[in-house]
Amino acid sequence: MEIAGSTALVTGAASGIGLAIAKALHAQGARVAVADIDREAATRAAAELGDQALALGFDVADRGAWTAARETIETTLGPVSILINNAGIGPSLDPLDASDPAHFDRMIAIKVTGTFNGIHCFVPGMRARRRGHVVNTASMAGLIASARLGPYTASKFAVVGMSEVLRAELEDADVGVSVLCPGLVSTNLGSERRARTGAPPISGGIDPAIVGTLVIDAIRNNRAYIVTHGEYRSVVSERAERIVGAFDRAPIRSATDLPGADIARS
Repeated sequence: MEIAGSTALVTGAASGIGLAIAKALHAQGARVAVADIDREAATRAAAELGDQALALGFDVADRGAWTAARETIETTLGPVSILINNAGIGPSLDPLDASDPAHFDRMIAIKVTGTFNGIHCFVPGMRARRRGHVVNTASMAGLIASARLGPYTASKFAVVGMSEVLRAELEDADVGVSVLCPGLVSTNLGSERRARTGAPPISGGIDPAIVGTLVIDAIRNNRAYIVTHGEYRSVVSERAERIVGAFDRAPIRSATDLPGADIARS
């Protein structure tokens, strides 16, 4: 879809991947609502973008806050046709059975419920206008499972699944859907983890600007999946092969009218 002249909302946009995507959209001529739970940081980010940028502070887990945000954005910038559900928190790196239940609940509230809230708030308008694109930020941890990333992986797998469902449901509505599955990116999630657990931040990671460029390409070409680290190809392939291999041991009853087979194939 055409980005110039569109109104975009990016959550978790005060830094890292969210800010990089907001900058990339703004550079392509979009009006951008920069949303973050930290209103002051969102204000600084919007000021960095300049004209046609709006700062919003709200918690993506708060459904009422989404409604208020939509009213503000539509009044100021116009109807949202690009939604970037990016807000998230970092992993604790504890074994799943030793994970803090409060951290697990917050992870699901932000990443899973927060993504649903954005879809529920803005996709009906896109569908009615037959124009729009949704990008949901998951992770490489939404395609492969790693030890000590239990709550994080659970939330990211859920986002991948929701994105695939949404893409299937919107195929005939001229609304695109992409799921972003980055590897390690240089963001503030490591600092957030240190503040919460005292553990050192995870070092390394690619420049978030690379992710912004890939997201622009995905919106323009309605790509289903956005990956940032090609070196994970073999790991994802091996997981897929293990799943497909399990079917060798399964009885075949019918090859027609499979329930749940109405998936998006593009």
